[in-house]
Formats: sequence, structure tokens, C-alpha cells
Amino acid sequence: MPALLVLIVAVAQIVAIHSVQFVIRNNVPGPIEVGIQGNPGHAHLNNGGFHLNQGSEVTVNAPDNWAGRFWPKTWCVNGRCQTGDCGGRVECAGAGGVPPVTLVEITLRGAGNQDFYDVSLVDGFNILASISPEGGQGNCQTVSCNYNLNQACPNDLKKIGGNGNDVVACFSSCMKHNTDQFCCRGAYNNPQTCNPGNMPQPNSAGYFKQHCPQYYSYAYDDATSTFTCLANRYRITFS
Repeated sequence: MPALLVLIVAVAQIVAIHSVQFVIRNNVPGPIEVGIQGNPGHAHLNNGGFHLNQGSEVTVNAPDNWAGRFWPKTWCVNGRCQTGDCGGRVECAGAGGVPPVTLVEITLRGAGNQDFYDVSLVDGFNILASISPEGGQGNCQTVSCNYNLNQACPNDLKKIGGNGNDVVACFSSCMKHNTDQFCCRGAYNNPQTCNPGNMPQPNSAGYFKQHCPQYYSYAYDDATSTFTCLANRYRITFS
């Protein structure tokens, strides 16, 4: 085998060993856009997003020390979306999604050489998301929910779509009202005082947690909603 070809194969093998795949699938009955944002110091994979048709999936490669988030953008026309929009662009290029939006968050090879992942509703909810490790080592649970949180969203948290009728997303109480109690700031910035039972009723934290217990629904929700694994492949599904 020529020396150059040997070198190319060796480099490819090294890259494969030190990378993680995210297989992202759209099970929504229609097209969506996928936003991607790396945490500070990390790349914005695929320049921050792509279009994804119904029933389609795309594989995204990340360095094995990557950290960041994925989110679905819905009700999109010419790059501008009613939920999760990042400035009217398909490729977000570093911009985040406008709440309310469901976030899939992951830190690869974190403390103890574990991957830490969750589905977060701290920024609200637009559609369902799941993340499932494939062939990993450790606890490696699938994080999912099958309840559409838009359907019974508290009235003051509903985001109504452009047609004036459809509920296209559900705000978190923190994002909607921005108080210390809802956002777990100030006197509420600890696990004892930051819980849905101590918040004015109804609140998104209690509503989200009741119907989607695996989802990360408010600050200090780590005990039931942060998961660990060590895997080289994760499947993310929006539905």
C-alpha cells in the first residue's frame, strides 16, 4: 500500500476513534429545522443547523470532547421559524434558539470520563425530543416523553402561532415571568427553596415534571433528569 494511502487511512482511523456520532431523526408529520450550538470554546457542528424532512435522519460528527445543544425549529418558512428561530437562518452559526424551545443538551467525556446529557425544558417546550445512547457503557438510559405538553399548557404560558389559533409552544414560567421564584434566583437559588411546590400555581416546572418526569424542568432538577453514559453514538429523535 502506498505510504500516502497508509497515512490517510491511519488519520481516518484516529478521527473515527476520537469522534462521536449523533443520528438526528425527524418523526414530526412535516419538515423541521435542527439548530446546533456548541458551548463556549466548542464548535457549532454543521455550522449550526440544517433542514430535516419528515421521516429523514442526518448523522452529525462531533469531537469526543464536545459539549453543546440541539433543538428543533418548527413552523418554518424560508428559514424563519415560529419556534426555536435563530435569526431567520437555517444554519444558526453560533446563535441560540429563541424560547420557548425544547433543548437536547450533552457534555461528552466530562467528570469521571462520563457523558452527561438531558432534555431540558428550562427554556420551554415546542415539540418532543428523545436522546438514546447506542452501545454505551454505564447507566445509559434513554430520555424520552410521549405527552405533548402544548395540549394542556397553562393559559398564561401558551405561545399561539401565526394563525391565531394553534398552540405552537409552551413557555417556562421563568422565561415568561422572569421572577426570582420561578427562575430560582436570589433567596430561591438552592435545592431546598427551588422546587415546583414552592412556586405560585400553576407553574411550568410542576406541569412539565408531572407529564414528562425524565425531562429537566427547572433549575436544580439534576437528581431525576441528568443522565450519564460513555458512548460513541447517540440517537436524537424529534417528534
